Amino acid sequence: MRFEKIIGQTHVKERLVQTVTENRISHAQLFMGSEGCGKLALAIAYAQFINCTGRKTGDTDSCGTCPSCHKFEQLAHPDLHFVYPVAATKDVPKKPISKNFADKWRKLVLEHNAYIRLPQWYDTIGIENKQGIINADDCNEIIKTLSYKSYEAKYKVMIIWMVEKLFHAAAPKILKILEEPPDRTLFLLVAEDPGQIISTILSRTQLVKIRKPGDGEIRSALIKNYGVEPKNAHRAALLAEGNMVEALSLLNDESTDDYFNQFRQWMRLCYTIEIAATTEWITGIIKLGREKQKAFLANALQILRECLMVKVQGEDALRREDHEKEFMIKFSRTITEDFILQSNKLLNEASYHIERNANPNILFLDLSLKINQLLRSRK
Repeated sequence: MRFEKIIGQTHVKERLVQTVTENRISHAQLFMGSEGCGKLALAIAYAQFINCTGRKTGDTDSCGTCPSCHKFEQLAHPDLHFVYPVAATKDVPKKPISKNFADKWRKLVLEHNAYIRLPQWYDTIGIENKQGIINADDCNEIIKTLSYKSYEAKYKVMIIWMVEKLFHAAAPKILKILEEPPDRTLFLLVAEDPGQIISTILSRTQLVKIRKPGDGEIRSALIKNYGVEPKNAHRAALLAEGNMVEALSLLNDESTDDYFNQFRQWMRLCYTIEIAATTEWITGIIKLGREKQKAFLANALQILRECLMVKVQGEDALRREDHEKEFMIKFSRTITEDFILQSNKLLNEASYHIERNANPNILFLDLSLKINQLLRSRK
């Protein structure tokens, strides 16, 4: 992958190129940014740029034509390695490690130009309701893989995607090699939530902060790279709020619309608390699985944030159209700022507990009752 294919991030690209031209490549770097900002794509493009054999002095991107670039473009370079969260599946029932899923990983990343989200990956490998982790066996595999000499590249590159999923008991296994790696070895860690990363990992890496791309950058990319109609690209860019993965999701599937409709139905049920209807709604949410339950809560948080913007800045601040806009305006008029803040806290807590395998039936019923209390007590 070349830098030119990555949306925006001009400053980060320049900084990464400068580390190479000035021979200041840090052996362990942490690419930190929100979902859909292009951090995985940047890590791959950086590795390709470093190992490009056709690059000339002054070039700010890999050549894209040399043998090394061809292999990187297909994620098939023998000195490019990936580790990512996995769990036991029907095909790999015992002791799963990243290389067991290498073909599926390569296909997913190439299909989406490295703009992917964790639930997509979990759906691809079919781990259902399980939580993926980077386990001790994968850490042993990292040490084993990097103990060999490079085949042909200037640098062996180990990209660890979603490093916050590194199992805490497995982390000590790689601390030494992360701090003192073999010569010409590069660790590129990719993450979204610094609060979940083990402190000993954080202290051993150089941080590369990656911002969200702007609405205009996403809109232009959708039109230029994906052939999207300008009107649709504009709407998707506005609703995605700097998340390219979400923008593509808005265009390619109905999941976000489903989440919006589910939220609207849920708020009505929370107000009335009809037990039979609420129980039926909760049953439908449970069937989605844990990752989609978290995605639903994330969409609910987004809706509440937009309602707050409407209350503070007026209806012109709303990034919705048609029936969604109509509902949001009416809903924002019936709730208070305090309701939004209290609900925001409840939804974040619920997402936290889902991540830790809470019983979703009890969790969503309790959440519905608490929101009912907030709705009933609003002033």
